[in-house]
Amino acid sequence: MSVKLKCSLLFIYSLLIISFAACTSDHKQASEEELRKQAQELAQKYIITDGHIDVPYRLNAKMEDVSVRTQQGEFDYVRARAGGLDAPFMSIYVDAVYQAKGGAKAAADSLIDLVENIAKKSPDKFALAYSVADVEKNTQAGKISLPMGMENGAPIESKIENVDHFYKRGIRYITLAHSKDNFICDSATDTTHTWNGVSPLGEQIIGRMNQVGIMVDVSHISDSSFYDVMRLTKAPVIASHSSCRHFTPDQTRNMTDDMIRKLAANKGVIQICFGTYFLNNESIKNDNYIKKWLKENNIQRTDSTAVAYIKQFNEAHTVTSDISQVADHIDHVVKLVGIEYVGIGSDFDGVEGKLAKGLEDVSKYPNLIYELLKRGYSEEDIRKICYTNVFRVWSEVERIAKEQGTSKVGS
Repeated sequence: MSVKLKCSLLFIYSLLIISFAACTSDHKQASEEELRKQAQELAQKYIITDGHIDVPYRLNAKMEDVSVRTQQGEFDYVRARAGGLDAPFMSIYVDAVYQAKGGAKAAADSLIDLVENIAKKSPDKFALAYSVADVEKNTQAGKISLPMGMENGAPIESKIENVDHFYKRGIRYITLAHSKDNFICDSATDTTHTWNGVSPLGEQIIGRMNQVGIMVDVSHISDSSFYDVMRLTKAPVIASHSSCRHFTPDQTRNMTDDMIRKLAANKGVIQICFGTYFLNNESIKNDNYIKKWLKENNIQRTDSTAVAYIKQFNEAHTVTSDISQVADHIDHVVKLVGIEYVGIGSDFDGVEGKLAKGLEDVSKYPNLIYELLKRGYSEEDIRKICYTNVFRVWSEVERIAKEQGTSKVGS
């Protein structure tokens, strides 16, 4: 073979390689575009329920009209529609300070009033939801449902009859405790360990929640409280906004592998949150350091000196998270116990902007769906994560309450 012929063949071969590489690149790009499109379509096709959004807390501090695009916050109608969000659980958050000063029930009622007013002022856009059937009906009518969950059982104020009161007012889950131990159980972030789990009164409250049809939420409660709940409840439970301690060993708010297994055995659901504080262990390590500094210096977090120090510290020790870490937490649950036991609990409007990149507000759910599709999740998997897992728990809680003959329709 002549040198000239060899050179010609090499040239042709090189062109073929370049052409093949270009085609491969185009195919990859097209596949990514197709996945983005598919993610957008699935976000609109399937109901998306989010277990925990702190809109009432945010609006109670500074009122805005969430029926239009707002300047502040992470939730409004426009962005929710863009993201495909259909059933955000409005968090009726009652600070643990009310446990000492009183007024917890009144505080909760005022926030429920606030949510009801959102629906009353924009009946073409929002509607209250007391059941799975309500959400499905509202979605078909083109409205965003506003089911409610109460974050902290303090508003029950040690009176069993108040469980019924809040059921009638539309509360469909209760996070048993928040940042401090209360009369129901111990908190994950309080080192007092008042009860070493659930209190005797707490046992009665959990029983009554099962009877009326309120889901038990195990986010924020201590490990010993969680195991007591698993022993006591006759219905499946939720963790409305928790992630996996596997990735964050210093974050006691997250669930251990054994807890996740117990939750799955109970047929419950863990709803993964989007806050850096729950996704990245460095974030909680920094926060623990600040807490230690505040204690050593006998100073409150709200003091001007503390505010300045914390700002300087955080700027020097920036910790971020991204959408891939949220997907990692979902992956971990799926690999541990299966696709049926995981959902979404963003904690939007409750983590002060420290959110995973790519999940900055309620318009971004398609980004998470895209990330999951990239990892090989099927459309049926996405459907389960978006809503059917949580609806299964909610429906079972409704069924058990009805079976006991004590459930009443809230209004």
